[in-house]
Amino acid sequence: MLRRSLGSRIAFATLLLVLTVAPALAPGVRAQEGASGVKGEMLVWFKDAEDKLIQLADATPEAKYAWRPATGVRSTGEVFMHVAAANYGIPNFWSVAPPEGFKFDTYEKSLAKKADIQKALKDSFAHMEKGFESMSDADLDKPAEFFGIKSTVRGGYMLLLSHVHEHLGQSIAYARMNGIVPPWTAKQQAAIEAQAKAKAASKSEAK
Repeated sequence: MLRRSLGSRIAFATLLLVLTVAPALAPGVRAQEGASGVKGEMLVWFKDAEDKLIQLADATPEAKYAWRPATGVRSTGEVFMHVAAANYGIPNFWSVAPPEGFKFDTYEKSLAKKADIQKALKDSFAHMEKGFESMSDADLDKPAEFFGIKSTVRGGYMLLLSHVHEHLGQSIAYARMNGIVPPWTAKQQAAIEAQAKAKAASKSEAK
């Protein structure tokens, strides 16, 4: 019962955070908003999730990488590695080969140190996005099958897009449960507080 209750709380927190935080593009991603077409729009949101996940990975203390909300649930570090595993492994279904030696089934538990996981996460996004950007519209229209689903290469990348944002929400919930404010939220809050102080100072000077 306790585990079910905890799981429900995490799911609710994740949903709330996705709805309230994820739609705001990371500041460093805004320059790409002018990208055209579905492919360009998808790339904007890939890079948004990448930027935020990398910020969270950096803001999380190494001691919290082994933290997990319950037995049998992925740890913080394993969530980051799970994202990396999908970024490498899923495109392999349509012949975008992962790095030599990569094993989809075991990759997410293959690293434990913060620096190693940060590098793996960053490198996996670079690999996945490079493959995506190299695809022509005709390539994206080609049939592809993954996890028993018959779709297209474009459908596979849409799955990846959903996947990275799903686990971004999970990672935000994990961070909040450990008292970590997402860095982009902290910057927004600091800016709002600075504006409020400046406005109050202006009113005080006007009196």
